[in-house]
Amino acid sequence: MKLKILFVILGFLPLNCAKSVSEKAVQPVDIPLAVDIDSTLVLGAARMDAYLPDLQKAKGVGLVVNPTSVIGSTHLVDTLLAQGVNVRQIFAPEHGFRGTADAGETVTDGKDKQTGLPIISLYGDNKKPKPSQLQGLDVVVFDIQDVGVRFYTYISTLHYVMEACAEQGIKVLVLDRPNPNGHYVDGPILDPDFKSFVGMHRVPIVHGMTVAEYAKMVNGEGWLKGGIKCELEVVPCLNYTHSTPYELPEKPSPNLPNNRSIYLYPSLCFFEGTVVSVGRGTNTQFQVYGHPDATIGDYYFTPEPMPGAKYPKLEGKRCRGFSLASTAPEHIRREGYLNLDYLVDFYQAYPNKANFFLETLFIDKLAGTDALRKAIVAGQSAEEIRASWAEGLTAYREMREGYLLYP
Repeated sequence: MKLKILFVILGFLPLNCAKSVSEKAVQPVDIPLAVDIDSTLVLGAARMDAYLPDLQKAKGVGLVVNPTSVIGSTHLVDTLLAQGVNVRQIFAPEHGFRGTADAGETVTDGKDKQTGLPIISLYGDNKKPKPSQLQGLDVVVFDIQDVGVRFYTYISTLHYVMEACAEQGIKVLVLDRPNPNGHYVDGPILDPDFKSFVGMHRVPIVHGMTVAEYAKMVNGEGWLKGGIKCELEVVPCLNYTHSTPYELPEKPSPNLPNNRSIYLYPSLCFFEGTVVSVGRGTNTQFQVYGHPDATIGDYYFTPEPMPGAKYPKLEGKRCRGFSLASTAPEHIRREGYLNLDYLVDFYQAYPNKANFFLETLFIDKLAGTDALRKAIVAGQSAEEIRASWAEGLTAYREMREGYLLYP
């Protein structure tokens, strides 16, 4: 049946014209649009009628946001300020509020130049908001584009925000966005012995959930400290299914520049736990992989410093390997599984296998287990390794079913 929805696209205020947080007399910019929706995907953030009235009544609002937190071309921060919402704090995840920091780089507290709002980093030593940083807030809004992979740290930030807010009696509002890798579930289930910020929960590497669904699971499974429950509200997307293709309008992080890299990310990120480069320091990040000592591959690249990769792995060294940059994104998406062939084949052909995996064994944190590394070293094939995940994935899918918002 045709669904007719009247909603308002708000806040078309250029970033360079954004008001200071101290300027409370902001005049809302209302552009009402009557929209007939048959099958048009509507993001949670765009459903202003579902959450704006409550935010306008709130005494203090915190926002967990980054460059992906946009409605159309306007950032959520500017939209809410223009609508008279008392935004008090911006909380920045990995890569920062404006999204220019390297992976793993410390993001410091500061002030947003456009709005004057204080920015509190939730990466580095302060991954969980402190009670003092939540003081005066009634609600914290989480609106960040995720890519559906366990070691992509935005869901870890979500966990700590929910936990901190639960402890302080503050509501968390999740504005949902599609998961570009939401069409499949794959990978080993995390072993609690390998829990870290790149893997906090007993889920597979590709978990097949949106951030709102994931938040429901974190709450429902009692994964917050002490089993505490967060007061959670979600605004789902409209006309979305897990099989709906979604072209991200903004890069979710500096080194995922396009949908091809996002589809390849779950499979190629294992190389981050090895000596192999995945193209950080090039314009084809997570679309190429190689090493100077490689004996296979017909593609060559040289990582150099660039925004989002100040000190790239193998900087200035000519790497030999493979390029997937001409592969159609739709082809990768249709595969619908975590492709271990890239990692297994490269390891088997690498001349110095003893030094292939980093001494830190970061590969075990990425995999959430040491079984993957040990199986590769033992010479198991990709098919044999994938078969070992079957039982865990079956149990996970059953648990996941109870938290899904979309078919």
